[in-house]
Amino acid sequence: MKQIEVQIMGQSYLLGCPDGGEAQLREAVERVDAAMCKIRDAGKVKARDRIAVLASLNLAFDLAAQQAVAGAPAAPAAPADTTDTDPKAAQLIQRLDQALAGDGHLL
Repeated sequence: MKQIEVQIMGQSYLLGCPDGGEAQLREAVERVDAAMCKIRDAGKVKARDRIAVLASLNLAFDLAAQQAVAGAPAAPAAPADTTDTDPKAAQLIQRLDQALAGDGHLL
């Protein structure tokens, strides 16, 4: 297993990578970085840990929506960035903020 250095939101990480998996890992890093930067640039969330949680939720939601389209059972698809118009999404973010309030060191 080799190690590769990547950057997510301007911070460097050294990651283990299985042989032949570098392209796939770099693609995953690009997705995570883009998702986190989008949330950060929206300006509503500042803490890296909260940004990471929201980006993870958005990516997981997108994956579930893709699986639903492919025939796997899942909830109906909805836009991932609906916090301004979807009260349930806003409530979820508020609950996440409360749960993470005491822990600012996830990343």
